[in-house]
Amino acid sequence: MKKMDHTATDSWIVDNNPDSSTVKNSCHPNLKMFLAALSFAYFAKALSGSYMKSTITQLERRFDIPSYLIGIIDGSFEIGNLLVIAFVSYFCAKLHRPKIIAIGCILMSFGTFLIAMPHFIIGRYKIETSIRSSVNSTNNLSPCPASSPESLRAGDRPSILPSRGCEKESSVSMWIYVLVGNILRGIGETPVQPLGISYIDDYAQSDNAALYIGCVQTISIIGPVFGYLLGSLCAKIYVDIGYVDMETITITPGDARWVGAWWLGYLIAGAITLMSAVPFWFLPKSLPMPVEKHDTNCTPEQTRFIKDSPGLKHMFRPEEPANLHLMASEFVPTLKTLLGNPVYTIYLCVTIVQFNSLIGMVTYKPKYIEQHYGQSASKANFLMGMINIPAVALGMFSGGVVMKKYKLSIMGAAKFAFGTSLLGYFLSLLFFAMGCENAKVAGITVSYSGLGGLSYQEQSLISDCNSDCSCTSKEWDPVCGENGITYVSPCLAGCNSSTGSGKNTVFNNCKCLVVANTQPGNLTASLGQCPHRDSCEKVFPYFLAMSVLSSFIISLGGTPGFMLLVRCIKPELKSLALGIHTLATRTLAGIPAPIYFGAIIDTTCLKWGYKMCGGRGACRIYDTSAYRRVYLGLTLGLRTVSFFLCILGFALIKRHIRKEEKHVLTNGSAELETLRKEENSSIHCEQFILALDCNPDRETRL
Repeated sequence: MKKMDHTATDSWIVDNNPDSSTVKNSCHPNLKMFLAALSFAYFAKALSGSYMKSTITQLERRFDIPSYLIGIIDGSFEIGNLLVIAFVSYFCAKLHRPKIIAIGCILMSFGTFLIAMPHFIIGRYKIETSIRSSVNSTNNLSPCPASSPESLRAGDRPSILPSRGCEKESSVSMWIYVLVGNILRGIGETPVQPLGISYIDDYAQSDNAALYIGCVQTISIIGPVFGYLLGSLCAKIYVDIGYVDMETITITPGDARWVGAWWLGYLIAGAITLMSAVPFWFLPKSLPMPVEKHDTNCTPEQTRFIKDSPGLKHMFRPEEPANLHLMASEFVPTLKTLLGNPVYTIYLCVTIVQFNSLIGMVTYKPKYIEQHYGQSASKANFLMGMINIPAVALGMFSGGVVMKKYKLSIMGAAKFAFGTSLLGYFLSLLFFAMGCENAKVAGITVSYSGLGGLSYQEQSLISDCNSDCSCTSKEWDPVCGENGITYVSPCLAGCNSSTGSGKNTVFNNCKCLVVANTQPGNLTASLGQCPHRDSCEKVFPYFLAMSVLSSFIISLGGTPGFMLLVRCIKPELKSLALGIHTLATRTLAGIPAPIYFGAIIDTTCLKWGYKMCGGRGACRIYDTSAYRRVYLGLTLGLRTVSFFLCILGFALIKRHIRKEEKHVLTNGSAELETLRKEENSSIHCEQFILALDCNPDRETRL
């Protein structure tokens, strides 16, 4: 009897105050506060994460870097997770989880502010242009100056980029600040998911846990809505707003050289993340435990008595000092036990492959919309935030409702997640048919006579019509001719004069513009690329509709799939399992996917920009047909691989279920005999509990 009392005392504190739990299945007030705080933290981290993805093209242009390097910056967030997530998930799960989450939010906000720092220490953005603006005059210098041996030898250096700024620009790579800030964001975000989800699953009723987690996940999807909308707003604002005269800016937000106020959104996101840390400081380390999640040392008869006893609705786990040495010694054996679960292991493999597809697709989807359908960065981000992301949020929430309403088993959740993913896959195949032709750019996609099928080389930019001009082939200052063809620069269009200034500049007597029944050299060109054809504009709404539908269907399986992860492991391994899952997906998907997606996309670039001090900069125009093939092909190819792994997963789950059923049938009689032997000890336990009513101390150790 003394042994039983001592064991129970080390595990539980019983709350027999009826006022503390008047309704058996009600949600504890502190749990409600934790749900609200965790939802806000999910919102903040999702907002800053999605804003990072919405600024990809802005960062490329501002720092003159290719897509694969942007992929490294984007993946650095996962590198931050990789550094600490295993230890945070295991050690911090035994500490004060709400306060650990608060510290993480503060670190996230600091990293977000650091990302914006380069704007305040770097020089003003210099636009690559051949136009010499003159506010007081409507006449500019000729875009096609007479050639000379000296000018030809000095060619291939943009005339508008001052060499005196080269030394300062090359002294430090400002994108390193963005990289380090994103790593700090990753470190700070680490405890939010594993500790937050395990906290809910520990202290919520089992029937409600799936709904609560679904709600939190849904809020985390709402964050990207505001993140992309913030990205859309900032992309409309010029990067150096307030420091330059906007009348002198000759480009528009749809131009490949436009850079929006990317830094402004990071300041806003950092402030919101900092505010999300506040509520966690006021939450307790533990909450009342539902009786159904009682300690395993108590027999079933004891549990039944506690459930039926008035006033004993919740049980408290006492706060014990953490033994770090013991936790460290148990870490490796615990990890081996977790990875020895075949269902968990195959689940990891499936999600790693699917996350590679998902992360690569989401990271470059706004850029795909910009390049393929000719939309501005602002509009692409707006469409992502207002159309695509809400469909995902609705799908995640609906999946949680389906999970709760139909009480799906492990096999049922797996089948539901697989079915929705497969249906979304077939719908995504239709994207291949929703393509646009390459824009007509003289010397790149079409010849100067307007014929297609041109294989681009730098020498192809020079033609008989502009050979007498000292034009540089490295410059990107596009103009749209009256013939509907875009020319890389007014000089390469053979234009001899210009009128107007700023955005209203018009180039005249362009010798390379040829239209039927018109003499060459009598046509004009205006600033910017020519708009896409009407056929491309017509197919774009169908692309958006199919994108929304496929996103909704795929996300339906998100919550059931996540609950499959939670239910296929032992309760004491939940925090570690969630942490290892996050670690694996971010290490093997979050880090490499943006890099190799970006590197493959770089191979479809037709015309690169050049940095002030020389060297290749950001891409100016892509081969849209090749972009579509590699982007969609890689996305759907990875998902195809995951379906084969799912088939193996179903076989493992079925074998696991059969093994459990056989175990129950074999050991059923033995367990019944054990229960009978414990009946006498349970009577003594009941007498001890009844004695609590005579004790004036309302919280008594059992």
